[in-house]
Amino acid sequence: MLKYRILCWLTAAVLYSIPGLRAQTAPPLNAAEIRLQLKKLNTLGSVLYMAAHPDDENTRLLGFLAQESLYRTGYLSLTRGDGGQNLIGNEQAELLGLIRTQELLAARRIDGAEQFFTRANDFGFSKNPEETFSIWDRKKVLGDAVWVIRQFRPDVIICRFPADSRAGHGHHTASAMLAAEAFIAAADPKQFPEQLDKVKPWQAKRLLWNTFNFGGNNTTSEDQFKLDVGAYNALLGKGFGEIAAESRSQHKSQGFGVAASRGTSIEYFSTIKGEAPRQSLLDGVNTTWQRVDGGNGIGDLIQAALNDYNAEDPSASVPALIAIRKKISALPDGYWKTKKLQEADRLILACAGIWMEAFTTQGEIVPGEPINTNLQLINRSKIPVTLQKISINGKETAENRQLDFNKFESIPTTVQVPAATAISQPYWLQEPHPIGTYIINDPQLTGHPENIPALAATFHLKIADQVISVTRPFTYKFTDPVKGEVYRSLVIAPPVVTSLDNQVFIYTKAEPQDVPVKIRAMKNNVSGAVSLRLPAGFRADKASIPYTLNSKGDETEVLFHVSPVKINGQNIVDTMTVVADANGKQYTNSMITIQYDHIPSITLFPPASARLVTVNLRHNGQRIGYISGAGDKVAESLRQVGYIVTLLGEKEIMSGDLSQYDAIITGVRAYNTQPRLRYWQPRLLEYVKNGGTLLIQYNTSGGLVTNQMGPFPFSLSRDRVTNELAPVKFLLPKDSLFHYPNSITQKDFEGWVQERGLYFPSQTDKAYDKPFEMNDPGERALNGSTIIAHYGKGKYIYTGLAFFRQLPAGVPGAYRLFVNMISK
Repeated sequence: MLKYRILCWLTAAVLYSIPGLRAQTAPPLNAAEIRLQLKKLNTLGSVLYMAAHPDDENTRLLGFLAQESLYRTGYLSLTRGDGGQNLIGNEQAELLGLIRTQELLAARRIDGAEQFFTRANDFGFSKNPEETFSIWDRKKVLGDAVWVIRQFRPDVIICRFPADSRAGHGHHTASAMLAAEAFIAAADPKQFPEQLDKVKPWQAKRLLWNTFNFGGNNTTSEDQFKLDVGAYNALLGKGFGEIAAESRSQHKSQGFGVAASRGTSIEYFSTIKGEAPRQSLLDGVNTTWQRVDGGNGIGDLIQAALNDYNAEDPSASVPALIAIRKKISALPDGYWKTKKLQEADRLILACAGIWMEAFTTQGEIVPGEPINTNLQLINRSKIPVTLQKISINGKETAENRQLDFNKFESIPTTVQVPAATAISQPYWLQEPHPIGTYIINDPQLTGHPENIPALAATFHLKIADQVISVTRPFTYKFTDPVKGEVYRSLVIAPPVVTSLDNQVFIYTKAEPQDVPVKIRAMKNNVSGAVSLRLPAGFRADKASIPYTLNSKGDETEVLFHVSPVKINGQNIVDTMTVVADANGKQYTNSMITIQYDHIPSITLFPPASARLVTVNLRHNGQRIGYISGAGDKVAESLRQVGYIVTLLGEKEIMSGDLSQYDAIITGVRAYNTQPRLRYWQPRLLEYVKNGGTLLIQYNTSGGLVTNQMGPFPFSLSRDRVTNELAPVKFLLPKDSLFHYPNSITQKDFEGWVQERGLYFPSQTDKAYDKPFEMNDPGERALNGSTIIAHYGKGKYIYTGLAFFRQLPAGVPGAYRLFVNMISK
């Protein structure tokens, strides 16, 4: 697992609670959406959905609850999906979790729900809740769920899975168990009392299980409470089957694009705790303004505004909304007052056609440095609006300027970024963490899907006799010649970052390897020296190397030669970190930017580090052909141990000379993601027949481009061994796989990460040999992790062993075994 040390500083702002503010600083509402939000202003109910992962949520139900029933709706995903597979790139672990966090936020922008998380880390597939809770910190994860419930105050909680084996995944079962525990604990002031200086105990009305019929498991029944969520919403111009498809299709890293559905769609619910619903999910809950002390009459005012609403002129509703705002402001302080004031303010701004943003043309800024920014706003209605003042991180500037109709205002300003501003890092990666649980030092950050931007401007607008304060984060805005206007988060950066070409350096002998270090200035006039913080048993040819960079964005490269002190047959795995001295201070940050079109750009600053591994490794052969799959780092890992790896495509496979390759390897899920393999497969099997070695890494049974992956029949199962420490039995100990060119022992299965393997072959032809047997504790032995067949003059191997995780992690035994597999 990558483990990052991160500093994180968050500031609060009212409008940051709106889903999607990261991607667009001034989310617009059209006339139909304004009417929908007016209706929502008159609804005081809330529902929280709970499950384990990104993609577990029922997007059709979330959309229906948020935009048809008009409840405040949230999804609490216990994890960020860090332990899954990535179908769009090679990011794994925490980096994959960042992508899936943003995919969930993209989904919520479509279905209208809000997104929350706990500190639980998705450590990979888990077969039962006992294993899950042995890795998660159960009490802390429960505390996080209680915190979210006490903050969100749902009238009803819905869990996706049952608290038994029908859930199909240990995390799923655990999420249902925690939902039941949190339902009770959130109402008990004796549980997690340390939270009560910020939140109050909260008792939801009921806990329901949203039963399902998928994966061959039908848990629905006609005696359960039913709800038709297939409605068509004329204001949105879509049915909730269409909205759900758009929302779910944001989970692109999981390949979860789905087709839209239309028409009646029944959801089923089983009552777990509380009184069973009869007419609606919120039976027994007053969802009108009468649930609030002093709220009588507000509902009538909102209904009158709805009756008088003119889609041709939404600004005509502003006086009515101002009157509603006054009534809400006069209420005693409380949850619904706060939420409905926020909604009323957003409606007033939307009806008045007021648009605001705060941006800069710089992508990164260093704490303590000035940054040129622009504050822009426009009043696109004839409602009198005065900009009284602007606050930027606590510093106020008086304006008192009238915003004339349709006059674009642009206010350039220079902002001094406070020296104490933390660099841009996800708050849950603040410190190195154990395998199952992130560390969150500030409990008030719990639940947040992402960092709140560190720099923001607040516009104080006077409309009639009401002052509305609107906060906009400073964003980086630029124009792309293809994409047009692009918004990205403003990145707070250290003054210097460094990077290494490789994440793992493999030493098979005590000879030095080149370790080039790139140094990049994030501000002007950066100078100092770069050194390597080496573990015991390694040395560098230089203690440090000086550098000078005059301008922001300048780069230079320095070269170290690093070698182990000796290689005595013992495997060593440790970490090297780059340390850059800059103007008297030390920095160990690299910079990673993750960019995909369907989510905002993500920038973070993990340590500039790499694994140093000594391994007793021999290999024959030199040239490897590699067919890319869903994304992995196996090819570059093989280059680290001396192989010449060529990526193969249409030309190389169909008309090239495959005999030049000592082995050909397909990347993970290549047969799920590379449609041309249907046509390449005969050529690959011919290569094997003529004496080549073909190694296929794991695939899933769904969506295979060909059913003939091997020279002899086999199918794929869902069998897997999730315990990375599971014992491995050698079934063919005399086979050359265990002896050439490396002698394989049980020690070669030590230090594996996350899992042994997944999606093992089954129903295999008798022509296949099965060299291994393994199983998770208490389960039957599995002998299908790897199958080998001799075909013609060559060798065919299919392996479900998780080499795509082990090799980039620098697991010595995995390298030795993998090399044996591809050796002749």
